[in-house]
Amino acid sequence: MKGFEKEIAVAIGQRAADLYILPYKKYYRLMITCQGQLQILKEVSPDYGQRLISFLKYQADMAVSEHRRPQLGAMEWQRGPEIVNLRLSSVGDYQGRESLVVRFIYHLSPPNYHLLFPDQWCTLKQLLRQRGLILFAGPMGSGKTTTMYQLARELADQQVVMTIEDPVEIHEPRFIQLQVNELAGMDYQQLLRLGLRHRPDVFIIGEIRDPETAKMTIRAALSGHLVLGTVHAQNAFGVGARLEQLGVPTCYLQQVLTGVCYQRLLPRLPDGQAVLFDLLTEWQSVDQQQRGMTDEWGKRLATAYEQEKISATTQAAFAQG
Repeated sequence: MKGFEKEIAVAIGQRAADLYILPYKKYYRLMITCQGQLQILKEVSPDYGQRLISFLKYQADMAVSEHRRPQLGAMEWQRGPEIVNLRLSSVGDYQGRESLVVRFIYHLSPPNYHLLFPDQWCTLKQLLRQRGLILFAGPMGSGKTTTMYQLARELADQQVVMTIEDPVEIHEPRFIQLQVNELAGMDYQQLLRLGLRHRPDVFIIGEIRDPETAKMTIRAALSGHLVLGTVHAQNAFGVGARLEQLGVPTCYLQQVLTGVCYQRLLPRLPDGQAVLFDLLTEWQSVDQQQRGMTDEWGKRLATAYEQEKISATTQAAFAQG
């Protein structure tokens, strides 16, 4: 078992976003993604690969004997003082060979949550004084949930904060935290309806993924709540377009959308990582045809390079978000 635990420790040590355990030809490949790049860790025998999958499925309370049907699992993994949340997904291919993907969710606690430009945090805090909808976008692992939690903690002493997530990623005792359970009929829409009756001051919506959730989120924002939520978009300007794809009329967006925050986690010199935001704070004046990153994003990257906060390679790699 120690050998299996070592594989997870290596992935966490390299701050991998994902670990892939995949059949390939006559063996298994162990691969990780770091900073969006896929790396091969090692190639192992089929027996080792299958036993590693079984070990992880057992730890995540998944059906070890089921090798074909898709399964989902979750668990916590402790590495020294750090606790990392793991989300597992397994499935068998047409030949009956099972594969497993592990997603690592790292807690960016206050001591480890670094901002490339602290003044951007002041802008976000000013948005909290308003009502309406603040949306966050960015790739998985970019720290969106951590940012929303950090912001909501600023309000928790005076206001009731409710989160609706799938799954709950960060435990926060000062919040009312609800978790999606579709088998029990508790999807995002049902929990949002419940939440509106529970009368919180602030909502955190883990992901706006379908028209029904988008409609309920807009309803919550129109009814006077402050709503923080995530949505899949490749840049700040794409957030509005994504909501329109989900059936939200532009006139409602102009009424409720208080701000948009696209964020990335950048490698920082000499080491570590820091968050950079691309912010839109006046949605009614935004050119709806504009795409890509804002001019401010490029200026921030250039300034960070001049101040030796990031490398030239990082500046080029993140120029398009």
